Amino acid sequence: MPPLDADAVVGCLLGQAIGDMMGLPAENLGPRRIAKLFHTCDRPRFLFGHGMGSDDTEHACLTAQALLRSGGDRHRFRRSLAWRLRWWFLAGPPGIGLATLKACVRLWLGWPSHRSGVRSAGNGPAMRAAILFVTEGLALEWRNRKGLRESFFPGYRPWLSEATDVTHIDKQASDGVSVIDMMAGFAAGQRNRAFDIEGIWLRMGSRPFGDDDLHRNVKAIRPAYEANKSVAEFAAELKLTRGVTGYIAHTVPVAVYAFLRHPDDYRTAIESVIRLGGDTDTVAAITGALVGARVGKAGIPPEWLDRWADWPRSVAWMEKLALKLAEGKWREAPQPAVSLAWWAIPARNLFFFLVVLAHLFRRLLPPY
Repeated sequence: MPPLDADAVVGCLLGQAIGDMMGLPAENLGPRRIAKLFHTCDRPRFLFGHGMGSDDTEHACLTAQALLRSGGDRHRFRRSLAWRLRWWFLAGPPGIGLATLKACVRLWLGWPSHRSGVRSAGNGPAMRAAILFVTEGLALEWRNRKGLRESFFPGYRPWLSEATDVTHIDKQASDGVSVIDMMAGFAAGQRNRAFDIEGIWLRMGSRPFGDDDLHRNVKAIRPAYEANKSVAEFAAELKLTRGVTGYIAHTVPVAVYAFLRHPDDYRTAIESVIRLGGDTDTVAAITGALVGARVGKAGIPPEWLDRWADWPRSVAWMEKLALKLAEGKWREAPQPAVSLAWWAIPARNLFFFLVVLAHLFRRLLPPY
């Protein structure tokens, strides 16, 4: 199997990280408060004009590292991801969802990785979905074009289940991840081609829809798109006027809609979801991963990339990780994980936490 489209993989991982960085300062604020405090959403504001990533970036990187170690075995992938989640949790990440926290505690208490997930429809699995499809899913598409039988090359859906169930076992969480993988496939598979919106409607129409919140909101995407509604108008239609929640049934449809409205304009897509308020870092991260997979690194504003101030997960480190994934050698045999200065992560997390506290204090001050 030849290497994958390296620019799609790099664009997906960096796109998720930069979206996370841009959305982080506005997290849990309402749209009116964001407008008062920031006026514009066109530059990083987390650390004196620079930015850092949160758990949205970290989960994508953990998934990528686990893929390298998998050797093409999805069960080994799940076990590797579970161990990485254990140590990630032990390093004290300042941002962690309740369901992910419970799952990590279960893992440390001895629950096996295929039983550690808790019943929740939070955003955790959505952070891990895009990079997984852009690697394993593109490989499957290549196999299908060559007429190779899927019985010899298991598809990406079981991999999505492994990445989801380690922390979340709710059906809406699984279905939300499935929607992201479909959009990531279109984003990466249609690079350098006109955007085939009719193909997306055809693919969406072929999927069975239930009557839960996620499916009702996903079904609302096409009518809103055809009515030429803005991202803010679509969010209002879903009654998210005070911000997009951390519920996957809200996060995924809004991120997907922003991607469909602005598939070739990374800047506008990211700014449009930040202005909505709420769980801005996760919504911007997912949107950034989708648009980034289509436009590649060159489509991400260079002044935003230059303002990434995080370490040890630097832009150069993430690009190296993505390029290693794109080589595809990990599907034949386990590959060494890209080395990371793990010893620096607890100190980095403490520094990150102190900056977050400063932001919380700033939010108490005018303008109101």
